[in-house]
Amino acid sequence: MPDIHEVLDRRLITPVFQPLVDLTFGRVLGFEALSRGPAGTPLEMPTALFAAARAAGREAELDWICRAAAYRVALRAGFGPELNLFVNMEPTAWRADCPADLAPIVAQARHRLRVVTEMTERVIAHDPAALLAATASCRESGWGVALDDVGADPMSLALMPFVHPDVVKLDMQLLRAPDDPNTARVVAAVAAYAESSGAIVLAEGIETIEQVAVARSMGATVGQGFWFGVPGPLPADLPYASALPNVPRSTGDARTPFQVVAAERPVTRTSKAQLMSMSRHLEALAGDGPEPPVLLACFQDARHFTPATATRFTRIAAHSPFVAAVGSGLSDEPAPGVRGAHLDAADTMHGEWNVIVVGPHRAAALVARDLGDDGPDRSRRFDFALTHDRRLVVAAARSLLRCLAPVPVLSGPG
Repeated sequence: MPDIHEVLDRRLITPVFQPLVDLTFGRVLGFEALSRGPAGTPLEMPTALFAAARAAGREAELDWICRAAAYRVALRAGFGPELNLFVNMEPTAWRADCPADLAPIVAQARHRLRVVTEMTERVIAHDPAALLAATASCRESGWGVALDDVGADPMSLALMPFVHPDVVKLDMQLLRAPDDPNTARVVAAVAAYAESSGAIVLAEGIETIEQVAVARSMGATVGQGFWFGVPGPLPADLPYASALPNVPRSTGDARTPFQVVAAERPVTRTSKAQLMSMSRHLEALAGDGPEPPVLLACFQDARHFTPATATRFTRIAAHSPFVAAVGSGLSDEPAPGVRGAHLDAADTMHGEWNVIVVGPHRAAALVARDLGDDGPDRSRRFDFALTHDRRLVVAAARSLLRCLAPVPVLSGPG
């Protein structure tokens, strides 16, 4: 029986494919590639396979191997850009170079395939900068991005704007509890996002004709599950289909949060004392409701992240899907449950005071720039702008997220 090192060294990964079906006309639009280890071994199923690779410190390599195996089989079968190939990816693998032996097939895929890369919400909590880089790289190739398992965790709704997916995949448990209040909240949030962005809604885990009807009532136009086909080899005759559309998106933006918002909203001058009350108000928005939002903040220097502030952020982090604070001298975890990052004094963002809140039903950003006054701290003046425009708020949040380094992952024994 091969161990995980032999499986990876010999590239003993086999992809299987499950059809994706248009719920209106019943046409096959593409396939999702799923990975399997050596048949008949404990490493055959992906959960055990990835757990073993993670323990051996080779998870990123396995991720590349799985994707390359799917590309290779799809290209050999005659996939072109008109047929959608969904492939799972851990964005943290984007920090690892593609193995040299896999680079040719990956390059071919970039030029010849229409790939929709599936990601899960847990990635942004681990490595938000890698998520942004991974999604940008996919889109530079003309590929799409899907957010998987939406509804399985409240975090998925709050983090959906940062992924800005072309396809939202509803978790299969929603179909099994259509009358649950949580299902209604998830479906409403997804519908709002799909309407504003043009994203496709896909329902996973469809097993009966009744669930097809439920999926359509939830706004899904594409379905996947055993009702349409179990994972297996690709058919000998591929269906004719058209590529799912990508949602419109802006080009990359290297500006700071203040620069993003101030370019489109009025800028006012005020003191730090007055800014503090506005900041507390936005922080309060992140600490209530059934679906608490993400809270991101820039404090300039660690001394401004006071013990009282740390207490507030710790309380919010206990319920919010993601809380982060950046500033010169801040550690990777400046308070329990709070992600942190050090800002170099030369960083343009170092002179800013930002509080950003993003959730499925609310968005707000207070961005301010220090004018460099001397004198009492509370009297220091700032230029500031406030917006509730979701597009601007998300752009400002993405700018701040780029500062956060990945959380170290402890590997087990190899």
